[in-house]
Amino acid sequence: MNLIEKSKQHLWLPFTQMKDYDENPLIIESGDGIKVKDTNGNEYYDAFSSVWLNVHGHRKKELDQAIISQLDKIAHSTLLGMTNVPATELAEKLVEIAPPALSRVFYSDSGAEAVEIAVKMAFQYWQNLGQTKKQKFISVKNGYHGDTIGAVSVGSIDIFHNIYGPLMFENYHTPVPNVYRHPSEDPVQCSEECLENLETLLAENHESIAGLTIESMVQGAGGMIVMPEGFLSGVRKLCSKYDVLMIVDEVATGFGRTGKMFACEHESVEPDLMAAGKGLTGGYLPVAVTFTTERIYEAFYDDYKNFKTFFHGHSYTGNQLGCAVALENLRLFEKDRIVEQVSDKTDFLRGLLENIKELDHVGDVRQLGFMCGIELVLDKNTKESFPFESRTGYKTSLKMRELGLLTRPMGDVAVFMPPLVSTKSELKKMTAIMKEAIEAVTKEEVQRLDQTDV
Repeated sequence: MNLIEKSKQHLWLPFTQMKDYDENPLIIESGDGIKVKDTNGNEYYDAFSSVWLNVHGHRKKELDQAIISQLDKIAHSTLLGMTNVPATELAEKLVEIAPPALSRVFYSDSGAEAVEIAVKMAFQYWQNLGQTKKQKFISVKNGYHGDTIGAVSVGSIDIFHNIYGPLMFENYHTPVPNVYRHPSEDPVQCSEECLENLETLLAENHESIAGLTIESMVQGAGGMIVMPEGFLSGVRKLCSKYDVLMIVDEVATGFGRTGKMFACEHESVEPDLMAAGKGLTGGYLPVAVTFTTERIYEAFYDDYKNFKTFFHGHSYTGNQLGCAVALENLRLFEKDRIVEQVSDKTDFLRGLLENIKELDHVGDVRQLGFMCGIELVLDKNTKESFPFESRTGYKTSLKMRELGLLTRPMGDVAVFMPPLVSTKSELKKMTAIMKEAIEAVTKEEVQRLDQTDV
C-alpha cells in the first residue's frame, strides 16, 4: 500500500470533508524557503503559510539549530509549580514586545487554548472579586476563535458552530462592520452603526457581562473582513466605559502579519487579555500564549485556602523546545526587521492585488499587511454570490494547486497569507498564479451555470 492509499485508509484530516480528500489527495514531503514539495516531487508556493503560521520560510537554519541546541539540554519538563529557562526568557521577551498594559504570560499549545484560557480567566476574575453576576460574554458575529468548546462558544460562524449549539454556553452577539456588504459601503457609517449596537447591548446588560471577545482588526476565518479605522478602538472605549474585560484574539494577526507586531497596535488598543500563537515559533512548534494585565493577575494572587488559584494547565505548557525556537524566531524578527519588511512591502502587494480586483468575478479585495482575502462573486455589480453548491472558491484553490500554489479558501474568499519573508518577486509570481486560476475557474463556472439555466 503506497502513502496515498495509507492516508485514505487511516487518516481523518481537520476541517476536511474526507470525500474531497479521496478525490484530490496530497502529501507534503519536504519544504525549503517559501515552497513545499509533495511525494511526487511537485513544488508549490506556500501561499497561506501552512495555515497562517510560517514567518521565515521552511528549514530556516537558525530555527533548526535552536531546537537542536535545546535537545542537548532537555526536551520537556512540566511548568506545573515550576518553570524552565527558555519559558522564562521567552516570557520576558513577550512582555517587552506586547502592548504596555500586558505584563503576564500564560502558555498553552494552540490559539484555541489561548482563547479558552482568556475566557476562563475573565470569568474567574470577576468571581474572585465577588462580582458573581458577571458571567456572560459578548461575541462578535462572524468571529472565529478556535475549536474547543469554550472558543466555539465565543465564536459565531454558523457553518462551523451551529451543529454544536447544545454543547455551547449562551452569550450575547454584536455585529462587526463588513463594509463591502453594507448598503452604503461607507466605512464610517458602517462602524458607527455597529458601535451603537454594542453600546446599547452593554448599557442594558453590562452588570452580567464578564468580557467581550474580538479578533484584532481582521476577521480571518470569517472571510478576511478588515475592520474600518476606529472600530477596534471604539470597542475598547466601550468596554472600559461599562467595565467589561476586552479579550483580543491575535492568534492569526499577531507577530508581524499585518505590518505591526500585533494588529491592535494599528489603533493603540491595549486589551485586558490577549491570545496569540501561530507565528510565535515561526511555524515550527505548537506554542501559544495568553497575555493579561497585572490587575487581572492580582485577583488570583492569594493564600491557597481562599481558592483563587487558576486551575488550568496543559501537559506541554511552556515546552522547552517550543520556547527555544520562539526565542530564536523573535531574535530573527529584530535582526531581519521582519515587521518593517511587511510594512514596506504592503503597498507593493496592494498594487498586485489591484490587478486581481479588476477581474470580472472578483467583488472585493481586502488586505491588511500580509493578510489578504479575494471575494469571488457571480455578479460584480450586484455582489451576487456564486451558488453555495458551486464551491467556486474550492475549485479555484484546486486550480491554484495545479499551477503550483497552495492556499485554502474561506467559502468563496480566496485567502492569500504568504510567509512574511516573501520577496517582491515571489509575491508577483504568487499573485500571477492566483489571478490565472481565478480567471479560469470563474469563467468556466459562469459558463456551466448558463448552460444549466438553458
